[in-house]
Amino acid sequence: MTFQRARSEEQREIRRRAILDTAAAMLAEMPVAEVSLNELSRRVGLAKSNVLRYFESREAVLLELLNAFLESWLTELADELAAGIDADAAPEVRAGQLAEVLSGSLADRVALCDLFGAQGGVLEHNVSVEEVKRHKRISLARLTTMSELVRRHVPELGDDARPFCLMSLASAGALSAYVPPPPSLLAAYEEEPALGVFHLGLRDALRLSFTSTLLGVLPRT
Repeated sequence: MTFQRARSEEQREIRRRAILDTAAAMLAEMPVAEVSLNELSRRVGLAKSNVLRYFESREAVLLELLNAFLESWLTELADELAAGIDADAAPEVRAGQLAEVLSGSLADRVALCDLFGAQGGVLEHNVSVEEVKRHKRISLARLTTMSELVRRHVPELGDDARPFCLMSLASAGALSAYVPPPPSLLAAYEEEPALGVFHLGLRDALRLSFTSTLLGVLPRT
């Protein structure tokens, strides 16, 4: 793909969209750590200097994708929670259903979890103050949306819904770093089954994390 020089705002938006779509396609093939600006530029058909006219860094591209992925996920999560949580069940049952839905939904979105994991340690370290503030404002709005969704189905959480959501996203980012395990680890687990206690799928690990957190914040009756 090659582009002529963008002369209008519409053309600039087309370039931005092409860069984001290309980066999203790369994340379907490789982890965040392997997405380079050089390869992104090559795939999108623009010189690296031209890519930097639209995004100030590789990290800025990936932060923009994180915002987009999170918005899309929350839209789908609303339907998943409505289908997966029994409104008439006891609070502890609904909390378990919430953990089940959240863990399955996030485990199906490995790229989103990978972006969460890279956010604090990588993605926010090579962008301007203005870009970080813009990203954090969007993140705050997304967190509010998620908190409202969770509180709708488990209102007993009250004000704890927001910290639960924040920690859930942080857990998703941290746990995704262990999935999939490298071949050497898989071989070690096979040769020494007792070590398999460390081998959890992302969905199972997330469910355990979410359930433990919910048990800690759910009001006792």
